Amino acid sequence: MALTTFCFPISLILCSFMVDFASASGDYGYGSKPQLFHTPMFHVKEKPLPIGIEGFILCKSGPKTIPIKGGVARITCLAVDENGYQTAPFSILSKPADSKGYYFATLYPNELNPNKLKLAECKAFLQKSPLETCKVATDVNKGITGAPLSYRRLLDKKMTLYSVPPFIFSNGY
Repeated sequence: MALTTFCFPISLILCSFMVDFASASGDYGYGSKPQLFHTPMFHVKEKPLPIGIEGFILCKSGPKTIPIKGGVARITCLAVDENGYQTAPFSILSKPADSKGYYFATLYPNELNPNKLKLAECKAFLQKSPLETCKVATDVNKGITGAPLSYRRLLDKKMTLYSVPPFIFSNGY
C-alpha cells in the first residue's frame, strides 16, 4: 500500500511533464506554425567565387636554387555530385611561371554547376620545366605526390586564393 501511494503521485508528475513537452515541441495538429519572414542562409544559392592557386617553381642545382621561368604546375581536383558520389578527377594547368618562378592557376567552380558538382579536394603537382638542365621533378613539398591546397584567404570578396609551398625540379644529380 505504501508503495502505490508513493508511485501514484510520481507518475502524475511524470505525465504532466510529458504533456508539457509534447505541447511545446512541434505542431502535432494543434495551432499553426510561425511564418518565416526571411530566407534561411542555407537556402540562399550564391554564385561560387573563382579559386586562385599560386606558388613557385624552382630549380635546385647544387647549392643554388633559382626560379624557373616557364615552369608549369597541374591542379587536379575531385568533385562530388548531388548524391554525394565522387566523380573522376579533372585537371587544369597553371599559366607558365614568370621570371621569379611564380605561377598562378584559376579554377571556376560555377563551371561545375551545370552538372551539379561540388569541389571536394584539390592538389597541386609539378607538371613541366622548360630547362633541359633542370627537368627532374622532386617530391619536395609534395611536388610529385600532390600538395593539398592550403593557406586560404579571400581577395576583395572576388576570389578565394590558395597558396602552395614551392615546388623543386633538380638536375638529377
